[in-house]
Amino acid sequence: MSFKIGLFYGSTTCYTEIAAEKIRDFIGDDIVNLHNIKDEPLALTAEYDILIFGISTWDFGELQEDWESQWSDVGELDLSGKTIALFGMGDQNGYAEWFQDALGMLHEHIAAPDITRIGFWPNQGYDFIASKALNSDQSHFVGLALDEDCQYELSDQRIADWSTQVLNEIADSI
Repeated sequence: MSFKIGLFYGSTTCYTEIAAEKIRDFIGDDIVNLHNIKDEPLALTAEYDILIFGISTWDFGELQEDWESQWSDVGELDLSGKTIALFGMGDQNGYAEWFQDALGMLHEHIAAPDITRIGFWPNQGYDFIASKALNSDQSHFVGLALDEDCQYELSDQRIADWSTQVLNEIADSI
């Protein structure tokens, strides 16, 4: 493959970082470049046509601290013409009313008419009350939803399936 993917994530407890590394390893480290937004500027998104953003939801629907500290920068990024996939971390049992809310907030914050969004993920197999990360018909999350607290044993397969889906959607759009 002759394209590069920039994977940008913030990670407080390393779970989002571990998921980002697994996505990179599944897709291929020759294709995916990891960028921890705590250490690298979001301006590096300009170097890629394909982006993956990883974010976790904290407490009662809050943004992860690295994303929160750069939230205004996210809104100012020129993402025109880019293909974007998202993944999120959350706890569906402890915070069932806010499951994956940060994922939904990021999805909304990067809204632009000419972005190609890929990687929507079915919401079957999860047990939550509410989420800002559901698409308009409530059947899919706006990205891969991972729960390392309650469904850790499902994460590797979900990452593999989602990564394959993302690669297929990229191939379909090229």
